Amino acid sequence: MSKYEIVKEFYNAKLWSVGMVWNAVERWITEKEYLDITGKEYEKEKE
Repeated sequence: MSKYEIVKEFYNAKLWSVGMVWNAVERWITEKEYLDITGKEYEKEKE
């Protein structure tokens, strides 16, 4: 299972918040994958 799949599964199971997925960008997933998982554009600064 890829890191993308792990993050997506955890987010969909509500084990991870949007903030946790945001923190995974550039470490485990790309900005595009963030959009695919959350449905939100990745912004460099946390909201």
